[in-house]
Formats: sequence, structure tokens, C-alpha cells
Amino acid sequence: MADQRRVVILGGHGKVALLAEPKLKEAGFSVDAVIRNPAQSDDVRKAGANPVVFDMEHANVDSFAGLFEGAVAVVFSAGAGGGDDVRTHAVDYQAAVNAMEAAEKAGVRRFVMVSYDTADRDPQEMGWPESFITYAQSKHDADAHLRDSSLEYAILGPGLLTLEPETDKIVLTDDRTMIDGKPATNEQRKTSRGNVAAVIARVLSADIAKRKTIDFYDGDKPIDEVLV
Repeated sequence: MADQRRVVILGGHGKVALLAEPKLKEAGFSVDAVIRNPAQSDDVRKAGANPVVFDMEHANVDSFAGLFEGAVAVVFSAGAGGGDDVRTHAVDYQAAVNAMEAAEKAGVRRFVMVSYDTADRDPQEMGWPESFITYAQSKHDADAHLRDSSLEYAILGPGLLTLEPETDKIVLTDDRTMIDGKPATNEQRKTSRGNVAAVIARVLSADIAKRKTIDFYDGDKPIDEVLV
């Protein structure tokens, strides 16, 4: 029987995840934070989550499914961090796909993907530097796979991530980084990781944004008024 308040976060020691974990706990969830390095366990505990050491990069679908058994939602906030194309593809694409298929297998309906605001565009047409192409293609393809799944997904597309304090206020983009019909500037695209964490908590606690992509930046409207 599923624990209606248990969430599994993949990439549990990431900057966004460590900010999301206490918010989810405050919202009444229990959180399993999946990490690769046991040395990160204390940081995860301090954030209010239960550390789970698990090698996502080499795990198969059945292993992921066992990890997800009984959860109500999965949050994919993991990333290889760049610098190694093979590992980037293994984590940002293949592990993400394995997690999606495992969620379906384990009967977990909700899946929140932390992506970025232009991930739906063809990376080959974006003019990205060569060092970014593998990451961009991996995220693009993983998001596409999620949209084709049966999961009740929410794909989150923040802009340029910052470590500025959260404001709990955002603005949604009109379409493809447009705000009020005009292309967003890099200044407008700034998005604090704290606000990304707040959006994760809002989506799951209110059980909203099912099978939707939400592109957003720091803005002037409260998250709980924007996302209903």
C-alpha cells in the first residue's frame, strides 16, 4: 500500500533538492533523498530528509522500482554536472528514463522533473557551445520521454539559476522564454533555486500541474496564486 505522503528525490544532495526537502517536510511529506556519496548523509538529514545511498548511474529499472515502491511521487533533481559526456548521458538521460519507467512499474503516478526553460527546443538549433550539447540533448530527450509516458508529470523550467534568497514569487513565461509577448532578457530569466524548491513543494502539496510544463522565473506574484 502506498504511503500517500512519501516522496523520493533523486539527486538528494543537489542545491535545489536540499532546499526542497525541508519544504516538503513542512508540507507533511516524508522524504527519501537519494544520494551517491554516503558522506552527504548528514547534510540530507539536516534538511529533514532520509538519506538513501543508491547508484543511479548504473541502476536498472527494477532497482529503481524497488526504491520507489510505496511512494506517492518521484522528483528528478539529479544531474551529472557536466564535463563527461558519457556520464552526462548516463545520468541526465538514461537514469531519468529508467526512473520514469520504474515509477510506472511501481505504480507511482506523480513525477516532477527539474529541467530548464529552453529544454524543449532542438539543442542543435540553439547555438549552444559544444561543451553544453550533450547535456542539452540529454535533458531535451528525457523531457520528451516523460511527456510520452503515462505519468502525471510536471516538468519545471526555471531560467538562469541563482543562489539568491527565495522570494516565493514567480512569473510564468508566455511561450519559449517570452514575457508579455517579448523575449525575456537574461536579467528577467534569473530564478533562485529557493523558488524552484518552493515550486516543487507547491506542485506536490497541492497536487496540481499534472501533465504540464511550467516555465518560470523570479517574479512578482506569489507562487500559490500563480500555480493553482
